[in-house]
Amino acid sequence: MRTILITGPGGSGRTTLAAATALAAAAEGTRTLVLGADRTDTLGAALGVQTGPAPIRAAPRLTAWRPDAAQDFRRDLTALQDRASAALDLLGASRLDPEELTPLPGAEELALLRALRDAALSEKYDTLVVDLPPAPQALALLALPEELRRYLRRLLPPERQAARALRPVLGRLAGVPMPAEWLYETATRWGLELAAVDAVLADRDTVVRLVAEPGPAGADALRTAGLGLALRGLRTDVVVASRVLPEASPDTWLAGPVAQQRKTLEEWRESYDVRTVPHLGHDPRGTDDLTALGVPGVGQALPAADWPVTDRLGEDGVLVWQIPLPGAIREELDLVRRGDELVVTAGRFRRIVPLPSVLRRCTVDGAALREGELRIRFAPDPKLWPRAR
Repeated sequence: MRTILITGPGGSGRTTLAAATALAAAAEGTRTLVLGADRTDTLGAALGVQTGPAPIRAAPRLTAWRPDAAQDFRRDLTALQDRASAALDLLGASRLDPEELTPLPGAEELALLRALRDAALSEKYDTLVVDLPPAPQALALLALPEELRRYLRRLLPPERQAARALRPVLGRLAGVPMPAEWLYETATRWGLELAAVDAVLADRDTVVRLVAEPGPAGADALRTAGLGLALRGLRTDVVVASRVLPEASPDTWLAGPVAQQRKTLEEWRESYDVRTVPHLGHDPRGTDDLTALGVPGVGQALPAADWPVTDRLGEDGVLVWQIPLPGAIREELDLVRRGDELVVTAGRFRRIVPLPSVLRRCTVDGAALREGELRIRFAPDPKLWPRAR
């Protein structure tokens, strides 16, 4: 299934263009689902139908769905209380009733990730279009599954579950209670769910489509979003320039904004596949307006966003790890080797990535940023690298 994740700076019209993209995909003959995350029904306003926690038919071959974060939060917390009932009774804690539970910050994002996973695993749809939050929140959301999985592995390592029978004995010897069985079971279940979301994001048929209004603010937001996506290994298929003004207009006051948009579009076309969407003179509402925007449909599959390791042992005695980071600034880059992991910081973004197996037996020998690509040199560690006979 093709998955198109749509985001952009706030106020760029990303929800409208997500709805238009889904409508275009359905018009191409694919069974399409469009997911929304806003608390207010902005997706339904664009489509001209009311969306909610139950999927509805918005157009031929097009289904719209806006998951209910409150319902998911109540269900999950109630289930967690049931699993931890023994510990809660021991502490004398009173349970919370589902009716008094209010979703905490982040519940909408988690509900959207779960809906994305469920939709991708189903066989009902050929195309999934996801209206993500504005770019800063979307980048944090896309990083969440990988980061939470890492936290779970560190706090509750799966290999420790092998000592289940010894936990009561170890608890008496240590004098402290050991983690209960339900805690490991819950961590395992969460790990599997997060891994499924990670698999969807890493799939070769998943792309990110950036929406921005051409201009200085849109250019800055696009540059930042592109760097954050590259650090996460996510691919951008096209950049949709929204609300583009007509070149030929009798209104002289439009000459300045039109020239500014033209300049920005020329700069974007040097790095991206750019598609323009006209300004209709009003907020698009309903399928007729969405069709008039002429947004691109599903498009072709893109090559995988690889971080290759180049063997230069024969020439320079090193291996080179190549990490594409378009838009990165040398002064805002930082690298820290931490065991078998590398902590990469680029501007406001940071990612902890495991080293490829061949690089774990090496030491970092230097790094350079050239033409939007970070190249890290690794020299074989004589203590770990096998010697040639």
